[in-house]
Amino acid sequence: MSIEKIAVVGAGAWGTALAQVAATGGREVLLWALEDDVVRAVNTIHQNPIYLKDIPLEPSIRATSNFSDLSQADAWLVVTPAQHMRAVLGRAPCPGMPLVLCSKGIEERSGQLLHHVAKDVCATSPVAVLSGPCFAHEVARGLPTAVTLACEDEALGAALHERLALPTFRLYSTDDVAGAEVGGAIKNVLAIACGIVEGKAMGQNARAAIIARGFAEMKRFGAAVGAREETLAGLSGLGDLVLTCTSTASRNFSLGKAIGEGRSAAELMSDRTTVAEGAHTAPVLARIARDGDIDMPIVETVAALLSGEVSIDEAVEQILSRPPRPENA
Repeated sequence: MSIEKIAVVGAGAWGTALAQVAATGGREVLLWALEDDVVRAVNTIHQNPIYLKDIPLEPSIRATSNFSDLSQADAWLVVTPAQHMRAVLGRAPCPGMPLVLCSKGIEERSGQLLHHVAKDVCATSPVAVLSGPCFAHEVARGLPTAVTLACEDEALGAALHERLALPTFRLYSTDDVAGAEVGGAIKNVLAIACGIVEGKAMGQNARAAIIARGFAEMKRFGAAVGAREETLAGLSGLGDLVLTCTSTASRNFSLGKAIGEGRSAAELMSDRTTVAEGAHTAPVLARIARDGDIDMPIVETVAALLSGEVSIDEAVEQILSRPPRPENA
């Protein structure tokens, strides 16, 4: 199997950064954008001033808003917001086109991981997942990054590795698609919790505790959906968790920090140009955990806070008043 021409579906910061990776060396890349302003800017000044400012893009990246143009590609990198993936994929025929899912989340309506959503819409398309600790602006600038490429089809995984891997963009392979997705989805919710700790000035010790106990929740959920623990302990799980929970460059951490400083969650989520996926993932993740009897108190508390069921002080009290238990339980 050979993959040469890549289409990137979604021209936000992460989609644009991945287009930059795929275009390294002058290789042709097609970037689908919803916004006509983005299409014009990419094609004329070779920048995306709305989502990835001040970063020159490879001239071999061509932008389009016409879905029919995507049929020219050998594979799609799907980088739409998680809650819109089903609708976007449903707009175009998928005659076996390989799909690499690069968004992180769980579909709120169905409770499905995104590879299940893709299979629902594009039943004949082989699916891979690209996930890991990566901020878009660093990837676009060529700073060193390592991510997980999860693919059950060994030949497709090898072809994608050959096409996308760079010395500064290392791909580590696994066939554990569910594991790669679980880590990417749950870390966003935990990053909101860590942001709240930062915003409330509760200290670094508290944030470290949230990361560690949150990772325990991630492993419990992963075990329930068939993810392997070693995948969750790797780049797409623990690696992404640490990055997202420790930097204001993370949209989810920044959302939590603003909430911790006293701003309204509803106001913040309605006024954001970019999407903090953890705000959408938290309620569905909490629902799945309750239905499956999976102990996820941090996730439950974040979901309750975002929905307005508890105040921030009540949320903090819920976490601090948890009864003691064995650490490995």
